[in-house]
Amino acid sequence: MRPEILFPLFKSIDTLKGIGPRLAALMAKLAGENVIDVLYHLPTGLVERKNITELDEIYLTQQVIVPVTVLKHYPSQSRRVPYRITCEVGDSALTLTFFNGREDFLKRQLPEGQIRILAGKLEQYSGEFQMTHPDHILKEGDDTDISMFEAIYPLSAGVTNKTMSKAVTQAFLALPILPEWLDDALIKREKWDHWNGCMQSAHRVESNADLEPMSPFRQRLAYDELLSNQLALELVRQSMRRKKGRSFIGGEAVQDAIEGALPYKLTNAQNSALAEVFADMQSSNRMLRLIQGDVGSGKTAVALMALAKCVGSGAQGAFLAPTEILARQHMQSIKPFTDAAGLKIALLTGRLKGKKRAALLEELLAGNIDILLGTHALFQDDVAYHDLGLAIIDEQHRFGVHQRLSLSAKGRADKGGVDVLVMTATPIPRTLALTAYGDMDVSIIAEKPPGRQPIETRAIEIERLDQLAASLERKLAANERIYWVCPLVEESEVSDLAAATDRHTYLNALYPGKVGLVHGKMKSEEKDSAMEAFKSGETQILVATTVIEVGVDVPEATVMIIEHAERFGLAQLHQLRGRVGRGSLAGACLLMYAGPLGETPKSRLNIMRETEDGFRIAEEDLRLRGAGELLGTRQSGLPEFKVADLQVHGRLLQIARDDARHFLEIDPSLASERGKAIRTLLYLFERDSAIKYLQSG
Repeated sequence: MRPEILFPLFKSIDTLKGIGPRLAALMAKLAGENVIDVLYHLPTGLVERKNITELDEIYLTQQVIVPVTVLKHYPSQSRRVPYRITCEVGDSALTLTFFNGREDFLKRQLPEGQIRILAGKLEQYSGEFQMTHPDHILKEGDDTDISMFEAIYPLSAGVTNKTMSKAVTQAFLALPILPEWLDDALIKREKWDHWNGCMQSAHRVESNADLEPMSPFRQRLAYDELLSNQLALELVRQSMRRKKGRSFIGGEAVQDAIEGALPYKLTNAQNSALAEVFADMQSSNRMLRLIQGDVGSGKTAVALMALAKCVGSGAQGAFLAPTEILARQHMQSIKPFTDAAGLKIALLTGRLKGKKRAALLEELLAGNIDILLGTHALFQDDVAYHDLGLAIIDEQHRFGVHQRLSLSAKGRADKGGVDVLVMTATPIPRTLALTAYGDMDVSIIAEKPPGRQPIETRAIEIERLDQLAASLERKLAANERIYWVCPLVEESEVSDLAAATDRHTYLNALYPGKVGLVHGKMKSEEKDSAMEAFKSGETQILVATTVIEVGVDVPEATVMIIEHAERFGLAQLHQLRGRVGRGSLAGACLLMYAGPLGETPKSRLNIMRETEDGFRIAEEDLRLRGAGELLGTRQSGLPEFKVADLQVHGRLLQIARDDARHFLEIDPSLASERGKAIRTLLYLFERDSAIKYLQSG
């Protein structure tokens, strides 16, 4: 239950004075539905005003507060001509200008012969002082209502800055004094105020430095957010660890058979990742581990060895891939080795229906299938295992936490649930890994298997397309394969498709019968046969739209051409580049761009030319694009932070991580004074679900 002290903060926006149903709906879209959302909608700009009593050119273009005597109104006779009012300031004249001004309203606001206090921007027009649409018009004596510093908020249609400021002032009246959940020593060291004070300071800005993410009060608010995130993840992690796992002992014969069949020796990095995985599998706790490795670093071999240990110990394994094409590829690449070890492996995708599907599920339940490979179909309710011991999930960021948990729930309770091993070829910057996957242990495979050639990367202007297309003849003569990726066109599959179809027609005219096409609108069977033709060499150039379809391993592929590379994110470009040079031949990646390039696209192409290090590229991508876009927030289960910025607050994240772990070690049930305050923090950030993972007693 949410603590009573937070009730005022979780009241609806329309409980604030002056916010009716219409405004509430507009503000809910902009900031959120509750009072707390208004408070966390922080300003991004500042208007600083000067008090003046005389008009002078030194104040031009500045925001001023000035007393005026209203002289005469000149109502407009036409919509094109503004309504003007002449005023006097000391010895100088000031003209007020209103476009579409209403006479009755303006005469009430600015009666002739009266003194009014105005706030607005002082300008000059045809040599005369002028103010257009003053921000504030007040009677003498009311000018204390005009702030010398006014915060400027992010706004959307229908919500003015004045509305937002009033709502924030109203929300301050609901601000409770919350118990302190931070450690005293940390507060002193960082010179932070309590939450209540920081929240007020974040809105009552008096300089541009106050708007910076590194201002003391914004740092404190960001830290609270990061701490709640790390506490929630740590509680899930501890709960997973407390759940009885199964201890996989033995299985060496199957492991040896598979390792003996591999065409290469495992690298040191693969062996050290495996040592961590095996230690988890042998312990009596459940494994929840993330393996990060760049494209082609050999994660699948590590997964295969883990499956060997699981099956060799008498349980079944599941291997989940994000797309059917990848599931089939894994099947093709793994089967020779599982055959060598005498294991039975099967594939389950959405395409398998009727009797065939029923027969497969029967075999699975009877325990006759050792390893089941597949797509989302593995999550379906009617898929039941005889004894699932290990689930491998490929490309985790395409699957949410819930799917991860629903697959792990398919194990037998009496055996202690399912170990989960997650793999990703998207190198994730450390800060992102901590916030998105903080509930997992992480292993990194940082070296590539021997024999991998470096890939030459060049940027080419799109005007040279004809020249480039003509130069591919040499590669085709040597029986090499070429990927040609067409640009992603925002929000429009139709134009994506048109671009790819046109390019296919163009290349096919040059190299008849040698060009294949894969796009998102094709049926799975058509995609598969196009990929198969490319793999076998029946076609040698593959034109593709979406990035996903290209996740296929073709050792003969040596050239990756990416049209309009400036439209792709760094992570995508890096993933695509990793599709070539996978055999013994050197690869090349050609980034075609349409100039002139803006700063960000230019930086992206430069970093691609400078390095093949996926982790460096990921850090750069985070800097250029921000966290949500990098992982695709909606898919990744990545928390959306209101104040915390992972690019700026990385140091705070590390402190929050250590603080959360250390505190939960000494107070696992949050029973101490600080523990109770931390419960309030978790409810404040609506991490209520984490509270159910608390250790009871």
